[in-house]
Formats: sequence, C-alpha cells, structure tokens
Amino acid sequence: MSDPGLLTGGSGGMLEIIAFRLHDQEFCVRTTTIREIRGWGPATPIPHAPPDVIGVMNLRGSVIPIIDLANKLGMKSTEPTPRSAIVVAEVHCVAMGLVVDRVSDILTIPENLLQPVPEISISLGMRYADGIIAQPDGMICFLNLERMFEKVDTAQMVAA
Repeated sequence: MSDPGLLTGGSGGMLEIIAFRLHDQEFCVRTTTIREIRGWGPATPIPHAPPDVIGVMNLRGSVIPIIDLANKLGMKSTEPTPRSAIVVAEVHCVAMGLVVDRVSDILTIPENLLQPVPEISISLGMRYADGIIAQPDGMICFLNLERMFEKVDTAQMVAA
C-alpha cells in the first residue's frame, strides 16, 4: 500500500516529478530516481528474458536492462516511435532504462495534491501506484519504482 505520509502531505512539502505518457495514460515518478532521459535507441535482445525486458543497452560502458514499462504495468507493449524516450532510473542501486511513449513534463507540485489510489484500482493490479495527482487536463498516476522493481526483480534483470 501507499506510504501514509505521502498521501497526507504531512510535511506540507513539494514533490518533484517527471511525467510521461504510456499509450493514452499519464504517469509520473520522483525525479530523484531519474539519472537521465535519452531518445529511443534499439536494445539488444536477451534470450529467455522476462516479457517486460526488451533487452540491454550500453550506457557509457555499463550494460543496463531496458524495460517495457507498459508491459510491466499490464498494458499492451509499447511500439517505439521517434518520439519515444528511455527514462534511465536507478532503483535499488541498479540502473535501468524505462521505455515510455514520450516525456510530458517535469513538475513541482504540493504533496497534498497526491490523492490515494481507489481501493478497486489496487485490487486490479495498481499496487505500484502511490497515488493519483488530479490536474485540470487529466490525472497522473504516481508510480513507486522501488515497489515495482523489488530487489529480487532487479537481481534477475542483471543476471539476464
């Protein structure tokens, strides 16, 4: 479940997020988990990799896994286009590339705008969400990468 401190905005602080699109939905993560944003580049496939691992890529001498984030979230796999991006994140000390349709924005918002995920959504597989941010032009699902990629998952990705 979500961290109660995040949902109440207890400290009255601000959240710095990077928003991106997967199909017709908007998602975001904390900017502190992001190392860089790269344009789309093909990945080298890895035999017998998990279905959400597209392959690997060389990032300045380090081989990192490239994840189909839409697939990981139970959506139809992303078909990369020239507008697609690879968001390089560091989760549990492991660098990985997350394929997104496009990066939308980098925002700073008050923590109290983060609302809890409705219980029905949690039972339908949104256990990776820490909350929903309502915006005038739609809603943004706030993802928790640490929960999405548990330490066991990241070790398997590196071993793949």
